[in-house]
Amino acid sequence: MPETTRIRRVSIISPMRNEAEHVEDLVADIASQEYAGELEFFVADGGSTDDSAERLLAAGRRHGIPTTILDNPEGWVSHGLNRCIRAATGDLVVRLDCHSRYPPDYLRRCVAASEETAAENVGGVFVPTGRTATQRAVACAADTAFGGVHWTRHGSDERVEVDTVPYGAFRADVFRRIGLFDESLRRNQDDEFNLRLRLAGGRVVLDPSIRIFYVPRGTFARLFKQYYEYGRWKAPVMRKHGRATSLRSLVPGVFVVSVVVLALLAPLFSAALVLLAAEVAAYVFAALAFGVLCVRRRGESWRLLPRVVAVFPTLHVAHGLGMLVGLARRPRRAGVARPALL
Repeated sequence: MPETTRIRRVSIISPMRNEAEHVEDLVADIASQEYAGELEFFVADGGSTDDSAERLLAAGRRHGIPTTILDNPEGWVSHGLNRCIRAATGDLVVRLDCHSRYPPDYLRRCVAASEETAAENVGGVFVPTGRTATQRAVACAADTAFGGVHWTRHGSDERVEVDTVPYGAFRADVFRRIGLFDESLRRNQDDEFNLRLRLAGGRVVLDPSIRIFYVPRGTFARLFKQYYEYGRWKAPVMRKHGRATSLRSLVPGVFVVSVVVLALLAPLFSAALVLLAAEVAAYVFAALAFGVLCVRRRGESWRLLPRVVAVFPTLHVAHGLGMLVGLARRPRRAGVARPALL
């Protein structure tokens, strides 16, 4: 086992804006953790106009969780995370999100994975759940390699090095070494940070036993917007580092370009028409196959299948289109919050 510093204190950090609906669940999840070490909880409030802050502090007092709210006037996640990191005093900095739920073993498993692997960042897998039909359909689609969430698991329970993990549990000293989150990025600041970490010789490790329960968007319009933004903000990350965060992230953009180009050429060249038909047929077959597998595995009604199949192109086209628009836009000047943490 690699030598590493023992974790005695965990700093939980979370960005927040108008999360009155979720903060009490978040604090309750923190209070239920099996981790026996010291805890501190920092929340960066991006200008909430509801009673998120009041509810959060009340829940913290009720559960005995030391809770500090920091102002985040810029409102962006990257700024909020950096403010929390500067205030944190823990050996491990664990990012949580208000929209997810965390089982009682979450922190304990993050600490164990960090100590046992000596990786700079460890994390787990999303377990998408839903209540409405559309949420359940998105959860089914996301719970597949074709949906893009569980591509790292390969059916194994073994820890594996990956390019990124959801949220993450970071060794505190990594921020002094490579800097904080890039404050020029509205989204994908975690992908950029993990890429920078790996380029500096660090490691990101996924432990499939660490689970995060996530409720996806409840409408196709909101889902499209979410993945469009993911794709659009991958472009500045690629431009900044001169490379993609992973080859996998390029696939939706390549798919969109290939379909558009072949559709434009199809009236002129029969070969283009044949290729277009073959690509669309292969895509539909894959969507149906993965849809059937995930509906059966999750015990869902077969009436949900058409909705599940429709989720796949929503994810892929939105992400691919967003990336292409992002690459076509005039570059913004990238900036990274430097390692000055005090």
